[in-house]
Amino acid sequence: MSTPSISEEVRTALAGNRPVVALESTILSHGLPPGRNREVATRIEDVVRAAGAVPATIAVLGGVPKVGLTASELDYVCDPANSLVKLSRRDLGAAFALRVDGATTVASTAALAHAAGVGVFATGGLGGVHRGARETWDVSADLDVLATTPVLVVCSGVKSILDIGATLELLETRSVPVLGFGTDSFPAFYRRESAFGVPWRVDTASDAAAVVAAHRSSVPGSAGVLLANPIPAEFEMDLDLHDRLLAEGLERTRDVHGKDVTPALLEHFHTASGGVSLDANEALVLSNASLAARVAVELCR
Repeated sequence: MSTPSISEEVRTALAGNRPVVALESTILSHGLPPGRNREVATRIEDVVRAAGAVPATIAVLGGVPKVGLTASELDYVCDPANSLVKLSRRDLGAAFALRVDGATTVASTAALAHAAGVGVFATGGLGGVHRGARETWDVSADLDVLATTPVLVVCSGVKSILDIGATLELLETRSVPVLGFGTDSFPAFYRRESAFGVPWRVDTASDAAAVVAAHRSSVPGSAGVLLANPIPAEFEMDLDLHDRLLAEGLERTRDVHGKDVTPALLEHFHTASGGVSLDANEALVLSNASLAARVAVELCR
């Protein structure tokens, strides 16, 4: 893997054993509308700093993996005119060689964070097993990366457009610890609860950090840890609205396949919810970033 270019702020923090939180860039280039994406980029980094950690937004610019972006680099990532490519881990080699500008997904962000020495990563939702995967084999690379990369991923579970039960089964098979933060139910992104429980519950950042530390120091293997943090209650999507949008979205995307399925479904949520889903997406990402920073602080104690 190409050696990441680490910002001076992040490099200094890592050298001094200060907490750092990795942040993905796909939500900025592909997940939020222009203008709002740049505002959210600043807000995410601000909540990480407010909790006592250093933010490290990650992207690939000109074929160079960047860990910790400057303000001008964030401007570039958020400008739709620059048409950043969405990069999973499998795409990194091609992006490096061809000097591509790309935004990192959960899989590639986790890989680059680990390569830079950053062990905590906050995102919105984890990718998972897609509905109908028995026929399509459509399973997110996020799961395999989490199973082989010793990074703590803080997220709001997986989106309800996925097969949540199958996703949890695969995480179990790959020996990835799943923790629920203040919940016994695995969250479903826009909804605080799903029909599935979590194997382990933690109620404080210090308890979460203790589990991560024990996993890293005492458990053989290189799996990461998943910390599932429910969306703040005041931003949870109404159940009837959620179920209607999900049914409509699944119907509209029956002929969509592969990596285009999730963006198409989310676009329907965004356009048909009157902005509710965008507000929810922003709120949960900020909540996850804050929690990740608090856990990172505890891990550095």
